[in-house]
Amino acid sequence: MRIPRPRRIFAHVLTAQVTITTGVMVLATGLFLAPLGSELDEQAMRRALSIAQTTAADPDLARELVATRPDPRGPVQADAERIRKATGALYIVVMDTRGVRWSHTRTAEIGRHVSTDPSRPLAGREVRGIDTGTLGRSARAKVPLRDGRGRIVGAVSVGIAYDSVRGRLLGTIPGVLRYAGAALAVGVLATLAVSRSLRRRTHGVAFADISALLDEREAMLHGIREGVVACDRNGRIRLVNDEAGRLLGLDASAAGRAPDEVLPPSRTTDVLTGRVAGPDLLAVSGGRVLIANRVPTRDGGAVVTLRDRTELELLGRELDSTQGLLDAMRAQDHEHANQLHTLRGLLELGRYERAVAFVAEVASAHRASAEQIAERVPDPLLSALLVGKAAIAAERGVALRVSAATQLPDTVVDPRDLVTVLGNLLDNALDAVAGHRRAEPFVEVELRAEGTTAVLRVSDTGPGVPPAMREQIFAEGWSTKAAPPAAAHRGRGIGLALVRRLAERYGGMARVTARAGGGAVFTVVLPEALARKDGGPGPSGARSRPPESHDDRASGAMTVGGSA
Repeated sequence: MRIPRPRRIFAHVLTAQVTITTGVMVLATGLFLAPLGSELDEQAMRRALSIAQTTAADPDLARELVATRPDPRGPVQADAERIRKATGALYIVVMDTRGVRWSHTRTAEIGRHVSTDPSRPLAGREVRGIDTGTLGRSARAKVPLRDGRGRIVGAVSVGIAYDSVRGRLLGTIPGVLRYAGAALAVGVLATLAVSRSLRRRTHGVAFADISALLDEREAMLHGIREGVVACDRNGRIRLVNDEAGRLLGLDASAAGRAPDEVLPPSRTTDVLTGRVAGPDLLAVSGGRVLIANRVPTRDGGAVVTLRDRTELELLGRELDSTQGLLDAMRAQDHEHANQLHTLRGLLELGRYERAVAFVAEVASAHRASAEQIAERVPDPLLSALLVGKAAIAAERGVALRVSAATQLPDTVVDPRDLVTVLGNLLDNALDAVAGHRRAEPFVEVELRAEGTTAVLRVSDTGPGVPPAMREQIFAEGWSTKAAPPAAAHRGRGIGLALVRRLAERYGGMARVTARAGGGAVFTVVLPEALARKDGGPGPSGARSRPPESHDDRASGAMTVGGSA
């Protein structure tokens, strides 16, 4: 019959611990008793040798051996028996140089030859060992007997009964077993305590279930399309799944290290370390828009989940762009409707020449504005963005000006990055100006090249940015505006964060300063954003050095699409 194996973890641990403890006790007891027997034998032989040496050192014994004959009542037998009784030895045998006994426990053996070879002690060597003689098995020692002049006249053989040694050995076994049993009992009690603690911690789950749960956890963590980062109570990274490694650029070497050691300073790092708390926190990492949630664990650690919303953010911005295009078309439709009504009135009044002049004037103005933008900003994406934003600005009652210093060659490496930066800056400027009414509100754009460096500057007549908040506005998820219904599909506080991350990726910078006369000036420097022509330097070899403040440069500035 097969004995079923215990399924609960505490039963596994209890069985293993009891087996191990019992085995260790048995092994320790055996290892203890084996050298104990050898040690007791050695002690008995040393004792026998000591008695033999003491007996042989008696000078009267050597004289009596030489002067008398073997006699059960002789002085040699009397002295030997006296010493034997005093020391508790099994026997003390004194022999002459022929091996004839002069003393013995049994007097009948006196005068007979010894049963063992006496040649070694008679040759001057001491002998000890375990032997079997006429009195049985004993621990014995033999030493030479010398007279006053040092000549060997005989030998002394002393024996200690081996049975007494074995009895001492066996007598120690009960005590050893008692100690072993006590240790085993303590081990079992400790095992029970540990097993119960493990049972509480594991909720009574079996080993096989724990293994299956770990396998399922590994498969789940590395299979889901959501980043997971686990940190221990000391703030060190304990686990990073594949998706989190992809989103944050981490590998296996990040385990055991703090987030500040493996990630650059950012909102993502602040979320991982717990310096920023809250649900669905917006973060930007490596140009990706992430939604982070940090959940503390009972052991003092935390688990951070990261959702990649980059694609959703791009779709949202495309929807915003589409909405902006619709707004621009609606504004142009409104403007064209007004112009058509004016033209119809002129025709009905019969003022045909004035109608022709009006049509030519309107067409020329629009054509001139578009041509001037295309001339200063040859890139079609950037010029189209400016024209579209101008229509939106006009509808919101804001003038969009292009600075006279604007001159950006058609050598942009990646126009989409510049469109992202310029579009976000214009959106923020238009929101700021539209919400802060003042006389002749405007937004001015300046795009210029310094070598291969592109410098983008957007100034506005809005409320400006207080000095204490000029770094905070570039943080992910931070915004001074509530999300409007049109932007409900995505969070706020991402635009300027993306602008700064993009600038840092180019090795440049993004900052905000105050505008003379009120408002804000956003400056973004993008090194190597422009390609070199013919392998040579750009229009200017100087590196960008933006000024601390910026005026509206009204002289020479071009207003795009009309003013409010």
